[in-house]
Amino acid sequence: MITASVAGASGYAGGELLRLLLGHPDFVVGPIAAGGKAGQQLGQVHPQLVSLAERVFEPTTAPAIGVADVVFLALPHGESAALVAQLPETCKVVDLGADFRLRDSTAWQHFYDAPYA
Repeated sequence: MITASVAGASGYAGGELLRLLLGHPDFVVGPIAAGGKAGQQLGQVHPQLVSLAERVFEPTTAPAIGVADVVFLALPHGESAALVAQLPETCKVVDLGADFRLRDSTAWQHFYDAPYA
């Protein structure tokens, strides 16, 4: 089994990702993180995820999520890159956000109207 952690688990993308992971035969859900909801139960945010309802959101930190085999990031753009830099090199990372979509800082500025992450 592959242990997966999800950062940004309180948002729409994070909730959908958790739903997909629950239905996958090769994955087990590890730490779930949501900075603004740390300490709350997942069921308060995603009541449809009954089997995870009593799990508690961790803070969105590398030590909290970096213990998994794979880390899924469903964070707002600009937040994933800094977190990835702190994760162990052995972690596989899948970023659902924008931080690693574009390599060109000019294109990033054009599309996201923010400094390059």
